[in-house]
Amino acid sequence: MEEARMRTPLLLSTAILTAVAAVPVQAQSPDTATLEEIVVTAQRRSENLQKVAVAVSAVSADDLVTAGVTDTAGLTKLVPALVVQPGGGSNTGFYLRGVGTLGPNSFSENAIAFNYGGVYIGRPTAPVGTFFDLQRVEVLKGPQGTLYGRNATGGAVNVIPNRPDASGTAGEAGLEIGNYNLRKATGMFNAPVSDTLSLRVAGQVVDRDGYMSDGYDDEEGQAARASLLWEPDDRLSLLLSGDYFHQGGKGTGGVLVPGTLTPTAPAVKDRIGGSEAVSIAELRTRFPALINSGLVVPPRNDGFNDSTFWGVTATLDYQFDAGTLTVLPAYRDSRPDFVFYSVGFQGTIQEVSKQSSVEVRFASAEDNPFRYVVGGFWFRDEVNAFNNFFQGGLSTTTFRPNQETVSKAVFGQGTYDLAPALRLVAGVRYTHENKQQTTPVRQSSAANPNPAFLIATGDEDFSSVTWKGGIEFDAGPQSLLYANVATGFKAGGFYPAVVKNSFDPEELTAYTIGSKNRFLDNRLQLNAEAFWWDYKDQQIGYIGPVEVRPGVYGQAAVTANVGQARMYGMEVEAQFLATRNDEFGINLQYMDTKYKSFVYTAISAGGAPLPSGCRVTPNSSLPVAAPARLFTVDCSGKSAVNAPKWSLNLSYSHTFELSADLDLVLGARSRIESGRFLSIDYRPEQYQDGYMTADAWLTLEAPGQGWSVTGYVNNLTDEDVYSTSITRPILNVVYNGLRPPRTYGLRGSVSF
Repeated sequence: MEEARMRTPLLLSTAILTAVAAVPVQAQSPDTATLEEIVVTAQRRSENLQKVAVAVSAVSADDLVTAGVTDTAGLTKLVPALVVQPGGGSNTGFYLRGVGTLGPNSFSENAIAFNYGGVYIGRPTAPVGTFFDLQRVEVLKGPQGTLYGRNATGGAVNVIPNRPDASGTAGEAGLEIGNYNLRKATGMFNAPVSDTLSLRVAGQVVDRDGYMSDGYDDEEGQAARASLLWEPDDRLSLLLSGDYFHQGGKGTGGVLVPGTLTPTAPAVKDRIGGSEAVSIAELRTRFPALINSGLVVPPRNDGFNDSTFWGVTATLDYQFDAGTLTVLPAYRDSRPDFVFYSVGFQGTIQEVSKQSSVEVRFASAEDNPFRYVVGGFWFRDEVNAFNNFFQGGLSTTTFRPNQETVSKAVFGQGTYDLAPALRLVAGVRYTHENKQQTTPVRQSSAANPNPAFLIATGDEDFSSVTWKGGIEFDAGPQSLLYANVATGFKAGGFYPAVVKNSFDPEELTAYTIGSKNRFLDNRLQLNAEAFWWDYKDQQIGYIGPVEVRPGVYGQAAVTANVGQARMYGMEVEAQFLATRNDEFGINLQYMDTKYKSFVYTAISAGGAPLPSGCRVTPNSSLPVAAPARLFTVDCSGKSAVNAPKWSLNLSYSHTFELSADLDLVLGARSRIESGRFLSIDYRPEQYQDGYMTADAWLTLEAPGQGWSVTGYVNNLTDEDVYSTSITRPILNVVYNGLRPPRTYGLRGSVSF
């Protein structure tokens, strides 16, 4: 079945790539065509990507633009190991090689560290709106417990904006239009203010209709960034940066998926939103008593997003003879405000998060046999929020989270030259984290519409020592071999319950061997890595039972530790510049995952056994008011969610040199995935079959004159690919989110 679904786009994409590659090219000098040297800061110092003994995918600004990536969710199409799940409203979940979580409440945190301009951002709602005027995006795979620390269990994503340029005045303006009434404008202006001071400002405005029939899955946002760089001499630099983003529109949508309980629900390919009459009619047919009485309320069309985010950062660098001191204080204010129905019922999130952080580190000079980075990190996040989950007259869970998190860490990592081509790497980090909460919680219903709030309290301390050890060997001038063991740690925390309301930390140990190489006079890059991950006390987020008063359980987004998992596999990445006009790219990942132990508690409001692909047994260990019943769900032996066994990215571009200053660039890109489950319920409706999507673009550009025009088509064959999935409580029907359908448009830019 998966083969049949993938055959048509595979043939189409192959035909495009073959046709383009077969076009005769002009005479050229092969020895002048070389792959670009990419500099990354993945290890907290500037290094050549091919010299970094870490699996890093560096996505350039050009790649982001040609792929149409305007937010974090779009990164999925460029990095095979990464799956980004958009949640309700502004929530975003990251999964790297099967490690990650998505929790739609104000206690949630990601297992993949997100860093913007060098600053760690703790809230899962805050990474949106940052994808404009960027230098690059780095995706680090595997635990980064030494240099990144907090919540980098599975890896890290670094978004790096462009800095002010003191070399001269420059500017750029861009405009894009497309189907679904897409309108997008971008702008940038850079200028030296004096001999030592330079300024850069950039902005973006996006507006697009929804991909769903009821208007959901739209895009509306306004973003701006301003940076000021002061460089009084060769040793000192101070970068001040401020950014702002407003996210509007209706937000994330969902479709009612045809299944055992909803056999005549609208076909997924039609993208009929859950609030449409035909979707609601299916619920009325299957659950007439609950729907017609108002005990359960179906999705409505009044969802919205009105969220704002802003932040300020200072980056001070001073170069001593012995190395570089970096001081990085930052403040971020996040105010998500949205109503969503993508889970099948109404969720309301209003939140104010105030994050402060300071990182101080010293990176030694490069010309020593022992090179190191040492530093300290302080982080504080205060969250005050209102969360309301309204399912109808049968159940409404309301809580007002008030949580403070303080995290402190010291760290160091060093590299010692055992021989000219042999190096030893070791690092360690100590982290201590304190979390406190005072959260009013209540469970209301038609029978008890206004119960008193009960207070959930907690004060927890977590500490961990994470470390890394490895060895590196230069097998040749452009060949690196490496092996290492690294650990990651994500602190525990709280969820909204009066009695038991906390969960424990999760830990991951990764064993890695890899190789990075350049061949054929710098025209072929071939990197490979094999990995084995041991995952303990994994934290999962799901709609589960919360005890709001003794014996009375409501339903809300909870987090629980579920056991152990192991992941192993390999990734191969190749780039080949066949000529100066022809470039091929391949990125392949194979991964095998298995939960050795995966057990959690679920609730059935009506008492009926829960539909699941896992083993479900009654749980009578806790008292619960009838008719509700608790169940134990055992998914041991299952593969990890959002962890396809095979992931493959293919790309090709050809440049036609029409004249001395006029080029025509034709390109194509494909993403292929084998099947995967999107939810810990493991139901058939929550399984995404193997698929392939293909994009194509044609760009006419005059680099010397500073203009370009691009026509593009993304998802050529209009594949329907699930992005998220959730079982709607009480009814136990499934609502799934979808990745974008076929989109096309024109993009133009002018620079000076």
